[in-house]
Amino acid sequence: MKKTLLAVLLSAVSFTTLAGGNVDAGKQAAEKFNCASCHGKDFSTPVDPTYPKLAGQHADYIAQALKSYQRGADMANGRGNAIMGAQAKALSNTDIQNIAAYLHSLPGSLVLKK
Repeated sequence: MKKTLLAVLLSAVSFTTLAGGNVDAGKQAAEKFNCASCHGKDFSTPVDPTYPKLAGQHADYIAQALKSYQRGADMANGRGNAIMGAQAKALSNTDIQNIAAYLHSLPGSLVLKK
């Protein structure tokens, strides 16, 4: 019983590590898919003030948002935006996790207002 529990825990830890994404691969993917063209070269100064700042954002939020754009507005928990929908559809799950890890690792100006 103890060995089975240990094996389950170790596999869960390994999955979490892999699911966290690779920052360096995320940087390469963000460059490949030209994310900075809209969100700014530092991902804190978007070219349009209505576009979100991504630097420092929680990785799980970014990953969920990208998956929602992939689903589109017509699906449950989907998001509708023509530009982001097209961009997100080209991403693999690994790309999403890596980009999310990269953007999370960047210093950002996101703050909670008090």
